[in-house]
Amino acid sequence: MSAKMIMDEPDTRRRLDDMAQGLIGKPLDRTEGPLKVSGSATYAHEWAIDNQAYGVLVRAPFAKGRILSIGKEALLSMEGVLAVIDDERLLRNPAQGTANEAPVQGVKDVVYLGQPIALVVAETFEGARHAAQSLTMDYEADESAAVDPEASDAQVEKPDEKQFSQGDVDQAMQEAAFTVDQVYRTPGHNSAAMEPHCAIAHWEEDKLTLYGSYQMLKYNRNELADSLGIDAEQVRIISRYVGGGFGSKLGIAPEAVAAAIAAKELQRAVCVTLSRQQVFEAVMRRSETRQHFQLAADEAGVLTGLSHVSLVSNLPDETFAEPVGQATHFMYGGKNRRIGLEIARLNKTCAGSVRAPGEAVGVTALENAMDELAEAAGIDPVELRLLNIPENDPEQDIAFSSRKFRQALEHGAKTFGWEKRQSVPGQVREGEWLIGMGMASAARVNMLMQSEARVTLSSDGSVIVETDMTDIGTGSYTILSQIAGEMLGVAMDRVETRLGDTDLPSASGSGGSWGASSSGSAVFLACEELRSQLCQKLDCDTGELTLKDGRAIVRNRRYDLVELLDGESLQAVGNIEPGETSDDVRQATFGAHFAEVAVNAVTGETRVQRMLGVFSAGRILNEKTARSQCYGGMIFGIGMALTEELLHDPRDGHIVNRDLGEYHVPVNLDVPQLDVILLDERDDHASPIQAKGIGELGICGAAAAIVNAIYNASGARVREYPATLDKILPYLD
Repeated sequence: MSAKMIMDEPDTRRRLDDMAQGLIGKPLDRTEGPLKVSGSATYAHEWAIDNQAYGVLVRAPFAKGRILSIGKEALLSMEGVLAVIDDERLLRNPAQGTANEAPVQGVKDVVYLGQPIALVVAETFEGARHAAQSLTMDYEADESAAVDPEASDAQVEKPDEKQFSQGDVDQAMQEAAFTVDQVYRTPGHNSAAMEPHCAIAHWEEDKLTLYGSYQMLKYNRNELADSLGIDAEQVRIISRYVGGGFGSKLGIAPEAVAAAIAAKELQRAVCVTLSRQQVFEAVMRRSETRQHFQLAADEAGVLTGLSHVSLVSNLPDETFAEPVGQATHFMYGGKNRRIGLEIARLNKTCAGSVRAPGEAVGVTALENAMDELAEAAGIDPVELRLLNIPENDPEQDIAFSSRKFRQALEHGAKTFGWEKRQSVPGQVREGEWLIGMGMASAARVNMLMQSEARVTLSSDGSVIVETDMTDIGTGSYTILSQIAGEMLGVAMDRVETRLGDTDLPSASGSGGSWGASSSGSAVFLACEELRSQLCQKLDCDTGELTLKDGRAIVRNRRYDLVELLDGESLQAVGNIEPGETSDDVRQATFGAHFAEVAVNAVTGETRVQRMLGVFSAGRILNEKTARSQCYGGMIFGIGMALTEELLHDPRDGHIVNRDLGEYHVPVNLDVPQLDVILLDERDDHASPIQAKGIGELGICGAAAAIVNAIYNASGARVREYPATLDKILPYLD
């Protein structure tokens, strides 16, 4: 039996409010947690395949040009070397998220330094690494490689579809009582997931099984099959556990295709794992941005004009462009509007989705500009934002599906003690340390994606949930078990959730903050169908049925589920698809960040002393996993504000800080006490479980709150991230 829903109308039933098991929303521990902390969870590199060989990618030592030949023969004579693969099906870089087809292939044409060009396979990893380092090649390097997006000769595109204009911003700026006209810059970022990329491929006749670390298996399967030139039915991908992704593992990547080609040629399993340096150089980066803001406000501080024009970069043949203005379209009002995006075509590592693409950097710069406007107008920063919350989407004039933006700002300010903030910078000092407070709004678009799940109510009263959804550390195993347990009235230890296998029904995958609401809705629909099947057995309406603690309750009579099933197992498949509610209303999540920092008046060092985040994201399915996601986003914001920066050599574009020793992410001593408040909310338009995405919301604006606090503490107005010492020291006495 199957149950399908297309979200053409809001689902106002809110059925999860009425269930009796009491699992939804609770801060339950992650079900797979014991496996992970004990080392029992099998990650991609840990699958034990008989007769396994090892491959190491060889990468281009120049930024632009063509490989003429490689020295295969010399390597093949080395002990233990099995093959040197330079097949034209090899990938230049990973596929973009949801691409669903092969990314650019043909590695002889080099477009960035570090691009994969060959794979060396040997009996041992050490042998393959040594041989890969020994490979010689003949090539023609093109000295015209472009690496600076703001160079005078940079090739910059201005796609019509990425430009929006409404009213006359220039006139609004001329007539405004208060204005801001500033440029903000953010550097490139790396996802820096703990687990490097890995793929183990083996064939059984014409069937390929690939163990890998990927986020979106239904897309990845098609991308891998298309890359190899085979049918998707010949491919199975297994990705039970993913050691972090943050966007880096959305699409199929070079190691997977290389491993599959080598395994087919050698007729044995081949494992290809990227080193940390290879991850940095050959996996998606977040584009650097230059963002020009023009804000115009009247005497009351109400926006009359808003312009946000950004420059980003990518390779010449990539369609993805960091959607920097994504939230600028709807966060604040202002009848005169201009939002544009330009793309510089560079010879640098492919740009793609890094956690919260668009808003992570776009909301950050917007919130810095709003802080400057608040100062210019002499209005409290929280009050300025409250004044400019639009009633409807300011560009489409459609309603918001649900929005607790105002409540997040007001509740956050009260909880944080915002009233104690001194409006004039540099007024609070503790010894060498200048103390300041800053705040910023948070917003992130919300999306629902097609997703399927199969749920089985077994004859012994246990439940099995099956879908190819992935868990990248976000809690998918737990959340889907909670939904099934709630809907079918069974305890968590009676629910088994099976994920990460393309042999299972295809789900949305993890990305875009849509995973829990999309795959969770599919599980919910399957369970609704199972409840209907139970009602048929009990000859009752669905509204009469209560399921709790392994029992069915109808008209004050209790039935044990095992006895009711009488040796039979029931099964249903749920299928959710986005519909008209995606366009009829503006769906987004909202929040507010508050930060207190200390800036050393002598050295310029910044220490974050405390942070508060207040967020609204529809129904919270698990308080603990949701709060953990917000913690992670806020910590990401600390890194964005103070330390994280991809550094490219201006001569050839290669990444200088290509490991975790030099790319500085926040560590324990960088992270203060973090507080998170989750507002109670339901969004009937978003999904039948009234949930929205929360994973990326915590990043959006977090860095801006810190940088705004730096200004309040020291008077240092940093407009180029990160706020390192050299950018603060000139402002100190």
